[in-house]
Amino acid sequence: MAKSGVIKHDKVVLIGGSTGSIDVLMKLLPALQAPLPFALVLVLHRKNTSDSALADLLSIKTKIPLKEIDDKDPVESGNIYLAPADYHVLIEQDGTFSLDDSEKVNYSRPSIDVTFESAADVYGPALTGILLSGANTDGTNGLRAIKKMSGTTVVQHPDTAQVSFMPQQAILYASIDYVFNVQEMSDYINSLR
Repeated sequence: MAKSGVIKHDKVVLIGGSTGSIDVLMKLLPALQAPLPFALVLVLHRKNTSDSALADLLSIKTKIPLKEIDDKDPVESGNIYLAPADYHVLIEQDGTFSLDDSEKVNYSRPSIDVTFESAADVYGPALTGILLSGANTDGTNGLRAIKKMSGTTVVQHPDTAQVSFMPQQAILYASIDYVFNVQEMSDYINSLR
């Protein structure tokens, strides 16, 4: 029997954020039900340090395995992955992560747009992109790419964001399926089973 050449990919949920997004994740992660039937990838604007303080901080809030991404790691359901500081994270067609230290995008590395756009090409309708609080436009083009590939787009309700600019820009310039507060967001993620 010949193989079709199509690689099967499980669902992936991406969460991107900047200023104010850590507070959201500190509430969101404990509410997520294990085991996750998808991979959850966190792309956060952060200081250019190589320590694991953020991964350690987030991992104490969840029983779901959480790790910082290494180059060529496979994207596997049931795990939470954190983009490392000072690297763009791309998802390759073979379902692995690729790290890139090229120029900043939207003044950021990691850039939310870079990860969202690469994942949209790989996962299409099996992808959900969520954009949290932040102070620039990073994430808007990524959400547009996800929507173009029939994925699902979600933003944090601007009224609940510490910095509302990022979700507001996405609402204005991307086709958004859902605008959620943190509780609604956790309920939605838990419904993806």
